[in-house]
Amino acid sequence: MDNHQKRNLTFFTIGLIFMLSGIEYAVILPTIWKYLQILEAPPYFLGLGLSAFSLSGLITGPLFGLWSDRTKTTKSIILFSNLFEIAGNFMYFIGYSKWLLLCSRLVAGVGAGAGSSIFGFLTRCTRPEERAGIFAAIMACRQAGLLVGPAFNLFLRLCDFKLGPFVVNKYTSPGIFMCLLWLLLQFVVLATYWDVPPISSEGGAVMVEMKREEDDGEKVPLMRSDEEQVHTYRAVSPDQSETSASCEMHPVRGASSISNPFKSFSASREFLREEVVVLLTAQFITLFNQTALETMVTPLTQRHFSFGELGNSLMYSLCGVEVILGFFFVRWLSRRVADRAVLAAGLVICCTACIWCLIFLCNPRGGYGWELSAFIIGVFLQLLGLPFVAVSQVSLFSKVTAEKTQGFSQGVRRSVGGLATILGPLWAGGLTSNLYVMLGMMLALLIMITVMTALSYERLTEPRAVQCAQSSDSGG
Repeated sequence: MDNHQKRNLTFFTIGLIFMLSGIEYAVILPTIWKYLQILEAPPYFLGLGLSAFSLSGLITGPLFGLWSDRTKTTKSIILFSNLFEIAGNFMYFIGYSKWLLLCSRLVAGVGAGAGSSIFGFLTRCTRPEERAGIFAAIMACRQAGLLVGPAFNLFLRLCDFKLGPFVVNKYTSPGIFMCLLWLLLQFVVLATYWDVPPISSEGGAVMVEMKREEDDGEKVPLMRSDEEQVHTYRAVSPDQSETSASCEMHPVRGASSISNPFKSFSASREFLREEVVVLLTAQFITLFNQTALETMVTPLTQRHFSFGELGNSLMYSLCGVEVILGFFFVRWLSRRVADRAVLAAGLVICCTACIWCLIFLCNPRGGYGWELSAFIIGVFLQLLGLPFVAVSQVSLFSKVTAEKTQGFSQGVRRSVGGLATILGPLWAGGLTSNLYVMLGMMLALLIMITVMTALSYERLTEPRAVQCAQSSDSGG
């Protein structure tokens, strides 16, 4: 099996991992509140249970990323992290007490931290021009899991039997079901996942290290620090000489000794740059607003439209279809439009959606038909902008941060997102009856990141050295 086949099978396996994470969310979320009530948990335990998963992922993401950057492997990390998913879901299945249930989500969340290693791996083994499309497909897999998950609940809710000393019912069955799925995934990863080598400089990525043979046979690394210059030797045609000359001596950020990727690493220098701050802010605001809206939607539909379980399930299914189609549209668009343009378009759509909701949803008038239409348009616009912002900011972040420490950087990005998924529901949970305040804050955050993106637009692009390498490759 050649590297191309291994690469495709590995991407397929990564898609399965993200799909399982979506299925887990979809099968556990509908029943966890009733499960907690049976265990005599107070109402605030629902928020604690949902936040615990994000909290442990927030903490372990950078650690798994650090591990993958130092070892340049992700297969062992995925196999290790999946053990926490298996253990956490089995604890959820046992569920003797509310504290065990809380701990189960905390343990399962550790497994989610491996996502940072996976995004770091995808960055290293993809070309910059194809990266946004691959990220979009991977994110769409999670949305597909969210869409498929409710279908599993159709038979899980019928469970009513004993498995040894354990009771299997509609509340405990999601735990044992996900435990078995994650266990099966272990065998899939062993069989179809490879740590394929990074794309070489000939494929369009930055050359990380270049070695030359000395008379004594010793290999000397071309670069010793991030600030040294890269000299690229290649035959060029006369019309390319000027471009090549300007590219040859350009410093390449992130190209240093692969033996110790953190040898000259500085967190402040890496993450406090203007473009990185903008993208991390976009990550936080996008997920904060998304989780806030998810928290607000169900009470809103119950109060204004009397939606029950069937109505909400149908709504979430249609939303899932729209988001999946949106991700694949962004995948197609990213091949033709720069990432920063996709990000700007997504932020404009999100701002428009928030303004629409402020005008038509906070104080609905005009009868049931008009109110329902206004709600549908508002939700449609909110979901339309999500894939634009989500894919473009992940793709851009992978290009403006050093490739050698990409796992750790992606861990930091996902931790910022994890913090947003904790704070978003807390913000919206207490303001479901005061939508002007809730949506007003969301709009203010969106306007802020839109202005930041506009002011930093010129910097939201991959380093010039990468672009030069690509242009000279295509020209030659």
